[in-house]
Amino acid sequence: MTTITFLHTSDWQLGMERWFLPPEAQARFDQARIDAIRTLDAAAVDHGCSFILVAGDVFEHNSLAEHTTGRALEALASLRTPVWLLPGNHDPLTAANPFYGACTIPGVGVLADDRPVEIAPGVELVGAPLTARYASEDLAARALSALDPTPGIRILAAHGQVLHRGGEPAPGLMDLGTLEDALARRVIDYVALGDTHSAQSVGETGRIRFSGAPETTDYHDLDSAGGGEDNSGTALVVTVSVDDDAPDSPAEVTVEQIDVGTWTFEAVGAEINSADDVAAFIARLEAYPEKARTVIKYALRGSVDLSTWQRLESELARLQPRFASLRERPRLMDLTVSPGDDELRELRLSGYAAGAWDELLAAALGTDTTSADPVARDALRLLHRFADKDH
Repeated sequence: MTTITFLHTSDWQLGMERWFLPPEAQARFDQARIDAIRTLDAAAVDHGCSFILVAGDVFEHNSLAEHTTGRALEALASLRTPVWLLPGNHDPLTAANPFYGACTIPGVGVLADDRPVEIAPGVELVGAPLTARYASEDLAARALSALDPTPGIRILAAHGQVLHRGGEPAPGLMDLGTLEDALARRVIDYVALGDTHSAQSVGETGRIRFSGAPETTDYHDLDSAGGGEDNSGTALVVTVSVDDDAPDSPAEVTVEQIDVGTWTFEAVGAEINSADDVAAFIARLEAYPEKARTVIKYALRGSVDLSTWQRLESELARLQPRFASLRERPRLMDLTVSPGDDELRELRLSGYAAGAWDELLAAALGTDTTSADPVARDALRLLHRFADKDH
């Protein structure tokens, strides 16, 4: 029996920038992505993995700041487990690729072409590396076309999407039927995919899988039946075994998903029609345990009076600095502020002040064609405070 256990990961995208993160949060996000490399190594050691396979997009792009590349290479050099890197669409194998620095590090290999690489007796890796941002053909099919069935273990590493999973056909998409046929004929025994940042199995065999990104990169949309990036911050521990005395028998493959991420990205929504609704929504935000590593965008719907809206705004302003990012989704915000009769009588605005109030209120809330204006919102609060103080 020949057996190998390895860690399947992908989409590290070192150097990724998120426009909604302030500089201090972006710095922590950068560090988390570097730290994830060592976390993956610790997981590999704990699970007895022989190597780590990174199925594409190690780097966000090929023109990184020197300090980003330097820290990444330093982290790779610290690994106790051998690692194999596949160029993806974010870091295709061009002349400027950081892989050329990585491959000089002992224990780091690059799958630079589709020739099988023997990494242990009876165990081969086959890569389908990208050499341009977009593939002009099915690179996995090309890599498989020259291969015969193997009596040992052979693992294919590829990066991209799979035809027949939805969407429009494109030249670079991988064909699921081709992959499943290669598995059935024992040309390969497992397909390690990258590109989709949520861990998931493709097809019916359980042997074609996306590992998910080790750190979350985009939102899990809790406001739309759980869409978006709903299973990231992961890696897969894969064990492949073949019976040496029965080379035609299918390989035995077991896969364990492990959680390695430390950041949370969520899109949330809530109905706000009363002070109790505000309290419930704020309590929901308060419940996030690691706010400094949590990114939230929210969409609120409903209608409230002025005092309830001000309470909401005040509480959001209090919480905002505690999160890596806490912001509204202007396109989906549908919260109407309707001052009650008592509130309007107490303010007793008239003339220019009343007109200014109406204009600021409209600008602060936004319309179907304009986004909410935070400056108008601040001005509205200030006007209300002055008016309330004067009366």
